[in-house]
Amino acid sequence: MHRILPLLMVLLLAATSAFAASADKPAMQLADDLTLAEAQSVVNAALAFSAKQGVPMNIAVVDAGGNLKAFFREDGAFLGSIDISQKKAVTARFFNMPTAKLGAAAQPGQELYGIEVTNDGLIIFGGGELLIRKGSIVGAIGVSGGSVKEDTAVAQAGAAALK
Repeated sequence: MHRILPLLMVLLLAATSAFAASADKPAMQLADDLTLAEAQSVVNAALAFSAKQGVPMNIAVVDAGGNLKAFFREDGAFLGSIDISQKKAVTARFFNMPTAKLGAAAQPGQELYGIEVTNDGLIIFGGGELLIRKGSIVGAIGVSGGSVKEDTAVAQAGAAALK
């Protein structure tokens, strides 16, 4: 027992040193994931287009895994649209298509009727667009606060920032 204790202490010290060294290294990034700089450029492009329309918007950007990467709520944007913008972004990413396209396939009598009640609620009208870099989906943007047409135009302007 007396010989094992010093050995365990040496192993613990080595593991702690290795962990401390790895903590100094920058976080790993997946090759096909959205960077913070890209998310910010998407939001900025969407905000610029929103300002032209004069309608305050909620703008959500998710990464390749559908996780919130950036969010911006303009002054005066509807509080209820916060959740809608985030769900539009997640919906677009989960199904790899704009929310308007999914909505068309989810109408009564269509193949995906009722899909909006899955996944803790989806949004199946316009305003969610994919973010594509060099042919790979790296995330999505969701916009809510105006009409469906206004939301879609702002989301498309944001998505265009990566093209």
